[in-house]
Amino acid sequence: MRINKRIDRMNLPDHMQTEFLSAKRQGGFTLIELLVVLAIVALLSTLTLPRYFHSVDKGKEVVLVENLRTTRESIDKFFADTGRYPESLDELVERKYLKDLPMDPITESTTSWQIVAPADGVQGQVYNIYSGATGQRADGKPYNAL
Repeated sequence: MRINKRIDRMNLPDHMQTEFLSAKRQGGFTLIELLVVLAIVALLSTLTLPRYFHSVDKGKEVVLVENLRTTRESIDKFFADTGRYPESLDELVERKYLKDLPMDPITESTTSWQIVAPADGVQGQVYNIYSGATGQRADGKPYNAL
């Protein structure tokens, strides 16, 4: 009521008085409105976050398989060109068979690869590689058996 008397004293036209009063009443959100919005955001995040983390893990598995395939292919090409296996993974990079040493996305390291030496009588030290990561994929297959 006080506001109405003050506005009347200001001698404002009627349409401006109603705009002023409605602007005063709609100053912000109520606490209930904010709590409802926060509850909706929390509900949506509980539905979407598990899918997001599953897709991140799936992406790492795909990158691991691709890195293993590319590195094994490079080892085979090295053997076909030189008649021997490389002494280390770094030799594949030095000789330009790989642009860079691939990273194991599960361990997030380039030094965790498990290197398998070739059979006796064959020159070189790197016949095959496996991931050094512990744990299993979503299908139950261990990372170090890929």
